[in-house]
Amino acid sequence: MTYDVVVPTLGRPSLRRLLEALARAVGPHPGRVIVVHDGPPEVELPDVPGFSYERLMGRRRGPAAARNLGWRASDAHWIAFLDDDVVPSPRWPERLELDLRDLPSDVVGSQGRIDVPRPRDRRPTDWERNVAGLERALWATADMAYRRDALVRLGGFDERFGRAYREDTDLALRAERAGFRLARGSRSVTHPVPPADRWVSVRLQAGNADDALLRALHGDRRGQGEPRGRRGRHLAVAGAGVAGVAALALGRRRAGALGLLAWLAGTAELAWARIAPGPRTAGEVGTMAATSVALPFAASYHWLRGLLRARRLLRAQGRPAAVLLDRDGTLVEDVPYNGDPARVRLLPGVRDALDRLRAAGIPIGVVSNQSGVGRGLLTEEQVAEVNSRVEELAGPVGHWAVCLHRPEDACSCRKPRAGLVVEAAAALGVDPGSCAVVGDIGADVAAALAAGARPILVPNGRTLPEERRWAPEVAPSLGAAVDRLLEGGR
Repeated sequence: MTYDVVVPTLGRPSLRRLLEALARAVGPHPGRVIVVHDGPPEVELPDVPGFSYERLMGRRRGPAAARNLGWRASDAHWIAFLDDDVVPSPRWPERLELDLRDLPSDVVGSQGRIDVPRPRDRRPTDWERNVAGLERALWATADMAYRRDALVRLGGFDERFGRAYREDTDLALRAERAGFRLARGSRSVTHPVPPADRWVSVRLQAGNADDALLRALHGDRRGQGEPRGRRGRHLAVAGAGVAGVAALALGRRRAGALGLLAWLAGTAELAWARIAPGPRTAGEVGTMAATSVALPFAASYHWLRGLLRARRLLRAQGRPAAVLLDRDGTLVEDVPYNGDPARVRLLPGVRDALDRLRAAGIPIGVVSNQSGVGRGLLTEEQVAEVNSRVEELAGPVGHWAVCLHRPEDACSCRKPRAGLVVEAAAALGVDPGSCAVVGDIGADVAAALAAGARPILVPNGRTLPEERRWAPEVAPSLGAAVDRLLEGGR
C-alpha cells in the first residue's frame, strides 16, 4: 500500500506546526507530501529542516479545487487529506497504515478522529463549542483518506463548493450512493481552536449558501444524519423583524408591534441558547447579545442567496448530451426477471417522450440491472430478446448497458455504482457528467450522482418515500422529465 498526503493551505502559520508533526511522526511515511498553496502568492510557505514536501500553486478557487489539484498530481493508492490547522498524533502514520490495511475493496474512505482541546478552568465559549463540533463531523477532510481510483471514478471534489466543510459531505454522499462504504479509523489529529474576533459566528453564516447547493444536489437529508439546525427559526425571526419594520413604515402600528415583538422574543431565545452553556463572562454575554441580533438575518440572507445560486448553477447545465434511462419501471412495466418478449408493456407516454428526444438530436441509452442472469433465472439471450422488443415498441436505443451480476458479486457496473452510466456515456461518445439519468428508484439516482450525471427520479408504486425525499430532482412522469431536459432547466 502506498499513500500520499495532500494539504490545501492559505499559508497560515499553523502549516509549519502540521509539517513539523509529520516530520517527527512514527510509522511508514508518505511517498509524497503535496501542499497546495491556495493563498496570496506573496505569502511564503515554511521550510522545515530535514523534511521535504512538494509545493503546488492553487487557483484560489477554494479547498475543493485545491484538493483536486493535489490528488490528481499523485499516483499513490491512497490519498490522505489533512487540513493545514491540524496536528497529527505522534504515531499518526503508523495508525493510518493500520486503518487502511486489508480494508475490503468496497470501502473507499477512512476518517480519522479529530480532537479539539477544551479549556479546563472554565466552560467553553460559543466559538470553542463551534470548533469542537468537528469532533462529531462525518467524513471531514480535516483527516480523511480516500482510494485514488475511487476519487477518479467519482470525479473528485465538486468545485462549485467554494468554502470548506460542504465539499467533503458532498463527496461522501456520492460515494455512499454509488454503493461504496466509508469507515472510521483509529488514528487522530488535534485541532486547536484558532483565535477569532467577536463577529466570527456571523461571518460563518455564509456557509448557508453552500448548504443550499448541497440540498439541491442531494435533497433534504434531515433525519438521515443531518442535524435539523436552526435555519427554520432563523428564517422566522428574520422574517418577523422585516415584517414588523415594514408594517410600521406603512402606518400599521399594531401589526408592526407584533412583528417586532416576535423578532425580539426569537432573538432573546437565540442569545440565551448560546449564553447558557458558556462561561457567561461580561465579554461573552455582550458578544452573544450583539451577534444574536445579526445572526438570523445573515443566515437567512446567505440561505436565500444560495438557493438562487444553486438554481442558476443547475440551470446552466443546459440540455444534456445524452439521456440514459432505466428499463423496468421507467420504460416498461416492471415484470420481475422477465425473459418473455410477449410480456413487455410500454408505459404510457414513453414512445412520445423518446421521440421528442430523438427529434432534438439527443442520444438515448438504457442502463439496466438484470441480475436474473447471474441468479440463473434468465439467459443473456432472453434479456437481449426482451430489449429488442422494447426497441420495437419505444424506438431505437443508441446503447444498451446491462449488468448481469448478482448484488453480492460486488461488481463495479451494477447500479447504484457508476459503471453502467460510464459505459453508456462512452459508447455514445459523451462525458458522463453531461448526461441525464432517468429512473424510478434510488439506485438510479445514486448511479447518476456517482458518475457526475444529472439524476431525475420518476416515482412509481415501488419507489420508497425516502428515495423521493433525497432525490435532487423528481418529475411526475417521463414526459415531464423530458420537458425539463429539452428546456435546458429544472
